[in-house]
Amino acid sequence: MKKFEIVTMSTKGDKILDKSLPKIGEKSLFTEELELALEQGRVDFLVHSLKDLPTTLPKGMILGAILKREDERDAVVMSKKHQGEKLDTLPEGSVIGTSSLRRSAQLARNMPKLKVENIRGNLNTRLKKLDDEDGPFSAIILAAAGLKRMGWQDRISQILEPEEALYAIGQGALGVECRESDWEILSLLEPLYDVDSTLRCVCERSFLKTLGGGCSAPVAVSSSLEGENLTITGAVWSLDGQTLIQNTLKRKLFIPDDDGEPPKKCPYREPRLYCSVAPGKVSGLSLAGAEDLGKEVAKNLVDKNALEIMSAARNEILNSS
Repeated sequence: MKKFEIVTMSTKGDKILDKSLPKIGEKSLFTEELELALEQGRVDFLVHSLKDLPTTLPKGMILGAILKREDERDAVVMSKKHQGEKLDTLPEGSVIGTSSLRRSAQLARNMPKLKVENIRGNLNTRLKKLDDEDGPFSAIILAAAGLKRMGWQDRISQILEPEEALYAIGQGALGVECRESDWEILSLLEPLYDVDSTLRCVCERSFLKTLGGGCSAPVAVSSSLEGENLTITGAVWSLDGQTLIQNTLKRKLFIPDDDGEPPKKCPYREPRLYCSVAPGKVSGLSLAGAEDLGKEVAKNLVDKNALEIMSAARNEILNSS
């Protein structure tokens, strides 16, 4: 029986809590220290919240598995004085806490009567701020997956469906990063590999990678896989939410072979990595289709001036006090 030692670390993103993530202005805020330990051989693999993981990994690193996705949606947690309410029933001027530009932009567009203020810290810290009777927050918005994994689903007052709020790229999914050349660890991780989650997340990460986005601009997605049909909606907003560029595309991923069956996985590892994801238990053809679909949606937004919207958002953040 294998023995596993869990090594916990704090990252720069965990330690800097007096600034919003976009204002820190650095990539790999939640991964740099971890990846250094992986590179130096102090750990054998890393478990990430996929939405915090950059779409380009350091040289020699790979996502050995993307686990079955938990709930990808956003959740609203109400303060005690607003229990039983929804966002659209809160009084005008109610303060909503979030550290996410995409959430802020969507709230500004869809519910302009509400006021958004930045809130940082882990789940305990944010819930404590919400529960402070003298605090400003009427509600906070968090990833539903985090609350459910902690066993705090009873705090959820409202789940926001994709029609109400698109979510972050990879939200709700866990990714396991390892060294690309470590065949033993890759073999160990393969049983954790979830095909549906991987296809959706590769598509989403390809979309973000093509746009060159991150936490410094309001970018979001929703995706679904029904049978062989993968659908993705991608969107970019201005910071005030008033400008929205959005597109939805669908693609059939599996091209049947001569017997009418999806192509069988090649027994040899492919040299190509799909957004730094190992092919694992899914055929390269379907991963290639998922990656290409994400690129296509992003390029459609670029043709509609998405990059200008994102650049303006970054400049506005940098120039704000």
